[in-house]
Amino acid sequence: MIRADIRSLSAYHVPDSENMIKLDAMENPYPLPDELRTKLADHLASVDINRYPDADMQSLRQKIAARDGLSADQALLGNGSDEIIQMLIMAVDAGACAVPKPSFAMYELIARWLKRPVASVPLKADFSLDAEAFLRVCSREKAEIVFLSCPNNPTGNMWPRKSIEYIVENFTGLVVIDEAYEPFSDRTHTDLIAPNVIVLRTFSKLGWAGLRLGYVLGDAKIIGHLNKVRLPYNLNSLAQASADFLLDHIDVFEKQAKKICSERQRLIKALDSMANVEVYPSQANFILLRVADAQAAFNGLLERGILVKNMRDSDGLLQNCLRVTIGLPEENKRFLHVLKEILP
Repeated sequence: MIRADIRSLSAYHVPDSENMIKLDAMENPYPLPDELRTKLADHLASVDINRYPDADMQSLRQKIAARDGLSADQALLGNGSDEIIQMLIMAVDAGACAVPKPSFAMYELIARWLKRPVASVPLKADFSLDAEAFLRVCSREKAEIVFLSCPNNPTGNMWPRKSIEYIVENFTGLVVIDEAYEPFSDRTHTDLIAPNVIVLRTFSKLGWAGLRLGYVLGDAKIIGHLNKVRLPYNLNSLAQASADFLLDHIDVFEKQAKKICSERQRLIKALDSMANVEVYPSQANFILLRVADAQAAFNGLLERGILVKNMRDSDGLLQNCLRVTIGLPEENKRFLHVLKEILP
């Protein structure tokens, strides 16, 4: 009754984080300011939840697209970027889905759920991307869609623009540039948008993780075709109303992002000073670091009430790596203190 390949999978696991310093999920640690919280509650009180949501979301799409100088017909909204990844893989021509490895796990997971072949191309030991090698695999495996996470999750680094441009110029299928961590990076790629190039984003990392609102920017014809596989009413009324309100106060979240970037640099400097820690550059709201025994370090942090991400189940390149989300200053201070205590 259930497909054999589905029976063999494990469900996506989200660890219990109650009463923990939560540094495992790349969330914005700053809560919504009280004044905005009150105004948002008043705004949501006017939503008629007995009616279906706005199916077209024209005004919200326009408000989002205008931030990048684009029009509403160049934007499509999804229930998180995960739903949009699913739409993309459903819509493109039959062929492999090519992804660097390690990268965001949902590219491969969703592809496999949809019985789409996956061509994984290992990154170099320093997590750099060999664009020529990537394209050779795309050609050999007859890939029709590629996902490039810029900055990359879980490594945090941003590949050189010339590498992205080289792939864009030489790949004939659909190139998806995933900018989930764009608020914390020094570069965007919207100028590369073309009939076969789109930019994927989410508001989750900026501070709206609970809303589950992702969006894609692209050529109007491509967006029109993607809209054909979008489920009706895929974004609920409360999420739409919340986004419409919060976009009018986007400066609040952009200031928080700057604080996160400042804390990121402070944390990198502190970790760099530890002789038994290897820390990698990051343009995201998290840091990847390598220690002698990641499992022991993860357990030690967990026992002291700090939850990070142990990358033990990921690609071999990530052996003994931990991924740590940038938290509040006091949370980061506590993390550093405990890490120094537990490392040999």
